[in-house]
Amino acid sequence: MDILLALKAIIMGLVEGFTEFLPISSTGHLILAGSLINFTGEVAKVFEIAIQAGAILAVMWEYRARIATVVSGLGSDPRQRKFVLNLVVAFLPAAVLGLLFNKAIKAHLFAPVPVALAFIVGALVILWAERRQRVLPGSHRIATVDDMTVLDAFKVGCAQAFALVPGTSRSGATIIGGMLFGLSRKAATEFSFFLAIPTLLAATVYSVYKARHELHAADLPLFLIGGLAAFVSAFLCVRWLLRYISSHDFTIFAWYRIVFGILVLVTAHFGWVVWAE
Repeated sequence: MDILLALKAIIMGLVEGFTEFLPISSTGHLILAGSLINFTGEVAKVFEIAIQAGAILAVMWEYRARIATVVSGLGSDPRQRKFVLNLVVAFLPAAVLGLLFNKAIKAHLFAPVPVALAFIVGALVILWAERRQRVLPGSHRIATVDDMTVLDAFKVGCAQAFALVPGTSRSGATIIGGMLFGLSRKAATEFSFFLAIPTLLAATVYSVYKARHELHAADLPLFLIGGLAAFVSAFLCVRWLLRYISSHDFTIFAWYRIVFGILVLVTAHFGWVVWAE
């Protein structure tokens, strides 16, 4: 395999892992990175989704003890069955809407202005949510993911559906949505991590299946390298974020999103980045 191509795969994997679980939109960053290093084309599009598997494995490894408890307790522990039910319920809104409107979203929203607006509007929502937390410090009624009801899970799932709009950020939608619906910062963040497992897994399998005729065995090493880079960077990011939220809020990410939204507009205006699917 070409050394330069392998290096590009590593860069894209690192970008995926470091941005997937932060409220800053991994899709926008992958587009920018791919354009800057000339990593584009049909296989590159599938690659960007397929390496999410590395990020999924990072979350599964971080929460391996909880996942083992859930699997072993499905037949006997009502709490574990409730947890799985909540994940299924939260997964469905984005899955159903994605299947129904995926083509329309790609045709009309994957353009510089909608992407930039999603970055900036998302930032304003984060700033509003954080201000609400400061003004009403006792507004969260759900301390842990095990305290969530099916209705709570459905609300977070509806929030995740907003991430179908490019530039919104799946993790940002679920974490901030969860906080607005009464989850503590820690519960919202952890549920976002768990919800990423079925969501990203479904997106990865669906994307690879649809593009199966365009892929070749020679592409496998590239995907493995990118997936490994995504695993390592996502694992480090998840560990860091869990420590960060114990004493910080998400305001810094909101301002970063505003800067990134402006960057999208500037790069698109001057033709430096092709913001297209």
